[in-house]
Amino acid sequence: MRVRDATSGEALDVRRILDAAMLEPGDVEARIAAGDVLVAVVGDRHLGALVLDPRERDRGAHVAAVAVRRRRRNRGVGTALVERALERERRLTARFDEDVRPFYESLGFSIEPIDDRRYRGVRRLDG
Repeated sequence: MRVRDATSGEALDVRRILDAAMLEPGDVEARIAAGDVLVAVVGDRHLGALVLDPRERDRGAHVAAVAVRRRRRNRGVGTALVERALERERRLTARFDEDVRPFYESLGFSIEPIDDRRYRGVRRLDG
């Protein structure tokens, strides 16, 4: 599996992955053009996608959406996407529901509640 920046020709694949997870991060084509979308691929098969909202240069980025094809879940695809984004951005924030909290905890995010059903998390790379 390889994680890399998405290309304009992959917009439909990215949208399909995000739609299947019922996520709507906005204009996928514009996000890809801006370099804010990562994909996990094996050969020509797209396994997952991650969309970032960039922040100020020294503040990292926000994970707007991360999704993995249902049959590829629990195999490290989402982890690889987030880890690659963290390497690139050095600091990530995320907002998520209770059911996704174990995923972010496993990645070492510092987590705090927003309300009784939502959370926010932060992870940064030192150095």
